[in-house]
Amino acid sequence: MKVSYFPGCTLKNKAKDLDAYAYRSAEALGVTLEEIENWQCCGGVFTTSQDEVATKLSSVRALKYAADREQPLVTVCSACHNVIKQTNHAMQTNKEFSAKVNRYMANDGGYNGEAEVYHYLEMLRDLVGFDKVKEAVKNTLKGKKIAAYYGCLLLRPSKVMGMDDPENPVIMEDLIRALGAEAVIFARRNECCGAYTSVESPETAKRNASAIVENAKAAGAEMIITACPLCKYNLVKNGADIPVVYFTEILAEALGVKEDTDGK
Repeated sequence: MKVSYFPGCTLKNKAKDLDAYAYRSAEALGVTLEEIENWQCCGGVFTTSQDEVATKLSSVRALKYAADREQPLVTVCSACHNVIKQTNHAMQTNKEFSAKVNRYMANDGGYNGEAEVYHYLEMLRDLVGFDKVKEAVKNTLKGKKIAAYYGCLLLRPSKVMGMDDPENPVIMEDLIRALGAEAVIFARRNECCGAYTSVESPETAKRNASAIVENAKAAGAEMIITACPLCKYNLVKNGADIPVVYFTEILAEALGVKEDTDGK
């Protein structure tokens, strides 16, 4: 199976290992990630202003690239996923916005929301299947107690993202169990870590991050996984005293391909 892949800026710069883990793990599961040619930054955040079009054009071009190839578009970073998924929804439901975008892209051909957008986690669940992931495990994570931290952007706005129940998500816990580990449920797993306030209010970011880590530890977690590079950075920066890793890293470890990517 081939999919169009949008890695995003962070995974091509500060988090190259996380990108490598995603590639190797996909290959082990029979999926080829075909990186979108000449992709640009997704814009970082999805602005709700009705007349704001320019920062969304890179997302639309990525969506059109996938649609033209009749491939699903897969993202790994939750921030990129949020922007691209919301942009696609706007192209499908907001005629005024769609018309403005297509006037900008007149020389590129039209686009009206035809692409299917999957986060890598959804790809594992919906296109590969967690049963197949479980069958592919070479290094079981049995005995490890892992807490999944979702953050804000992966699940909300829930009617647009449609990945999971925003109040009681299970997709990352199901992945943890498929890899053989124990999934630790904790109360703050879908609360904001405060990363976006790091510059303006570092004390807020530290307070939120510390509360999340302490809550996970109190529930018995020995490790935290996340799907957002910014969340990972914020939790680590603010003194997490248990490992905080990206979900593709434990996936690569369990599938036996982590050593192929380390140091590259």
